[in-house]
Amino acid sequence: MGNSRGNTWSRKHKTLSVSQDEFWAFSYDEMAKYDLPASINFILNKTGQEQVYYVGHSQGTTIGFIAFSQIPELAKRIKMFFALAPVVSVDFCTSPMAKLGRLPDLLIKDLFGDKEFLPQSAFLKWLGTHVCTHVILKELCGNLCFLLCGFNERNLNMVLRPDFLSSSRVDVYTTHSPAGTSVQNMLHWSQAVKFQKFQAFDWGSSAKNYFHYNQSYPPTYNVKDMLVPTAVWSGGHDWLADVYDINILLTQITNLVFHESIPEWEHLDFIWGLDAPWRLYNKIINLMRKYQ
Repeated sequence: MGNSRGNTWSRKHKTLSVSQDEFWAFSYDEMAKYDLPASINFILNKTGQEQVYYVGHSQGTTIGFIAFSQIPELAKRIKMFFALAPVVSVDFCTSPMAKLGRLPDLLIKDLFGDKEFLPQSAFLKWLGTHVCTHVILKELCGNLCFLLCGFNERNLNMVLRPDFLSSSRVDVYTTHSPAGTSVQNMLHWSQAVKFQKFQAFDWGSSAKNYFHYNQSYPPTYNVKDMLVPTAVWSGGHDWLADVYDINILLTQITNLVFHESIPEWEHLDFIWGLDAPWRLYNKIINLMRKYQ
């Protein structure tokens, strides 16, 4: 199971501390260029296998589309790419996060600094275990998640049933989320919202871009360059991976072998949905067997 750098479970570095600006100088560019290839190659070296299946959700699909289109040698090591609620373009994204992304970069930095964005904290954990466990406040806590991703509360085990008052998992979700990322990563998503392009991070000046890319502007990523067999699942109520953005993406996937839209699902159903095992996971396993 992969893990994105900079979150609660990925804060170690051989030479840098989380207190240093350099630690947080990354976005999903670095995750695709360095982290994903390192993780996949580590697995292949340990197992002796020649290929792996890759299952990505949300930003996990973003870095997959970048890495597999930009690094042909890595793409050859992917037997199949399972893209769950994929996010490549955010042109039609209706989440409040998109509205945040339309703010000027300087204002985003003024609000959140230039290091960590929405980190997990002792206070948030306290809220999750003491406030969000309260019967009346559970719904409020749960709605904060839905406000970003879309609404489907019954399928996420957020509704208290009269016969089993402890059935809601809101306190568990809010204790572990958000887990944090870098402000630079959020600036990269802000760039995608403002310019409606799937491209590398804009370092803010022609000189800096030339240093990183040997050109004055950030290069564009072309999904069509990726030849990995790809299966896509999307949700009809997903505010982050909007249906219209998904339809655009589907036309760009060169080797699309499967697509299913689940009308009532939102962005979190893919990982927390009560019906996910039989509506999604079993189908992934069946496709793995079919293409082994």
